[in-house]
Amino acid sequence: MLDDGLKAQLKAYLEKVVRPITARAYTDLSPKSKEMVALLKDVAGLTDKITVETVAGDGSVRTPSFTLNSPGTDIDVAFAGIPLGHEFTSLVLALLQVGGHPPRIEEAEVAQVKALDGAFRFETYFSLSCQNCPDVVQALNALAVLNPKISHVAIDGALFQEEVADRQIMSVPSVFLNGELFAQGRMDVAQVLAKLDTGAVARAAERLKTLDPFDVLVVGGGPAGAAAAVYAARKGIRTGVVAERFGGQVLDTMSIENIISVPHTEGPAYAAALEAHVKEYPVEVMNLQTATKLSRTGEFLHVTLESGATLKARSVILSTGARWRQMGVPGEAEYRNKGVAYCPHCDGPLFKGKRTAVIGGGNSGVEAAIDLAGIVAQVTLIEFDTKLRADAVLQRKLKSLPNVTVILNAKTTEVLGDGARVTGLSYEDRASGEKHTLPLEGIFVQIGLVPNTEWLKGTVELSPRGEIITGGHGDTSMEGVFAAGDCTTVPYKQIVIAVGEGAKASLGAFDYLIRASAPAESEAA
Repeated sequence: MLDDGLKAQLKAYLEKVVRPITARAYTDLSPKSKEMVALLKDVAGLTDKITVETVAGDGSVRTPSFTLNSPGTDIDVAFAGIPLGHEFTSLVLALLQVGGHPPRIEEAEVAQVKALDGAFRFETYFSLSCQNCPDVVQALNALAVLNPKISHVAIDGALFQEEVADRQIMSVPSVFLNGELFAQGRMDVAQVLAKLDTGAVARAAERLKTLDPFDVLVVGGGPAGAAAAVYAARKGIRTGVVAERFGGQVLDTMSIENIISVPHTEGPAYAAALEAHVKEYPVEVMNLQTATKLSRTGEFLHVTLESGATLKARSVILSTGARWRQMGVPGEAEYRNKGVAYCPHCDGPLFKGKRTAVIGGGNSGVEAAIDLAGIVAQVTLIEFDTKLRADAVLQRKLKSLPNVTVILNAKTTEVLGDGARVTGLSYEDRASGEKHTLPLEGIFVQIGLVPNTEWLKGTVELSPRGEIITGGHGDTSMEGVFAAGDCTTVPYKQIVIAVGEGAKASLGAFDYLIRASAPAESEAA
């Protein structure tokens, strides 16, 4: 099941297990059950701390599935399916934590988890190709290990299609708490706790209000923001980062192969590396905080947060990034996560054997269509322009696929549905004006990005596209305010460019601070 190289790595990890683990497998005669048991036996063969018990499924539990426990504890962690692909790391971490190795969670969060009172039965639906799902699975597994009142089962949606249909799940990760939908999309431990512990936001806001002013306050925690924070902190000045989610768009990126000196990595791993690098320095990282207003009073800039707190700084670097652009047509918002999706890697497996459409003929749209073609029954790619804009090599691959249809010069006008899920879309032929209806079950929107700058309108100068206009040093129209990354007018929205722009903006801010604090010539004389 596992190759020798992977076994050697796993054996080294399992040496950290300090207490026995029982893996109880619920099986039937299906090939997937045999595959799951083979995986568990391979793992158990690497350490004497793990015992595998096989139980014939009787319909009372999902089959195939397995639970992980340690004798004498009330830990309730389970996997329904075979956690390979992106979820193999989730299995390894679950084994370590059930086996007594502490989760890598800050002490304050550990105390917060242990203090939760009530019954919390979590179920997470994932797909093996989803790069965001492991973060959610690992966060909830950690909670279940730390608090016996919390249980968690991670469910492979592609393997349990009937459940997916019954619960009308069309986006992963989808998390249910005590039978009710709790959340969809990527979450870490802090985000889960923010939803469970209703007083956490208010407590965080009160703490932020007491912080001393920063020399440099970075708003945004993507590649540009991380680079800006590192460069500022290395100058020895007081630095803070306030971010809605550390990592930004990178967290939603499947594969990264163009960072010089790093041949290949994945978005979540790169985001974790960014955060770890920033935290090597004395930087105040304030995650899960949304900025709503920027203003100046006297020598200080003020960044007001959605939580009610206001932070002071002598200079600010805006690196708020961008988000997926939406079509803006009737039905899109109503059917988001009910057939309208933005991540083919995450949600594609949920549409196995179904009819789908991809909106957008750039690289991301054509790549999405190619990926989906191997999973779904039919892909229709709809492009507004009279030609595709993707690279030639991608277009050649697309044209070779028998279950892909391309419609050019077409304008999507409406998402259709039955109230519960997508049933089709309407589009207009831009040349003839003729209207068409396309029956389908899924729509993947891939039409570019929009900068996260709405909260800055009227404060700093923006381009017609909403991008922050910057000068050669990352400076903006507002004194002491700099900007970097995908939220700016700098061309070519690439990670490596965002990192460089973040460093440049930070150096620009430092130069501004030096000049602002220098005595005037008359005083010096």
